[in-house]
Amino acid sequence: MKYFFLTEGWGYKRVWQRGGLWDTVTWRRPPHISCLKIGIEENGEILWLYEVEEAVLMVEVMPSTPEAKKNSNIGQVVLKRLIDSSQVIDALVSAKKVVNENS
Repeated sequence: MKYFFLTEGWGYKRVWQRGGLWDTVTWRRPPHISCLKIGIEENGEILWLYEVEEAVLMVEVMPSTPEAKKNSNIGQVVLKRLIDSSQVIDALVSAKKVVNENS
């Protein structure tokens, strides 16, 4: 698995695999992308941890709520550097505050 942190109020749109955009016809399913309901607080914002399958290379993210769109001057971002589990652990350990909605 690969991972990325995403600001609360943002969502993903397009997903790339090796060779281009994710093709649901070829794969016969959408890519596995799941919010793990654990996050970190950074600069007053909550960044939620998402897990993606190994075949995913890049993910396009953008504000998905009206509040996030109003608070951001960024329209969209393509995440090219997905992180591995050891980097997730480092981020959680070094975070000032960890947020968990699973409990």
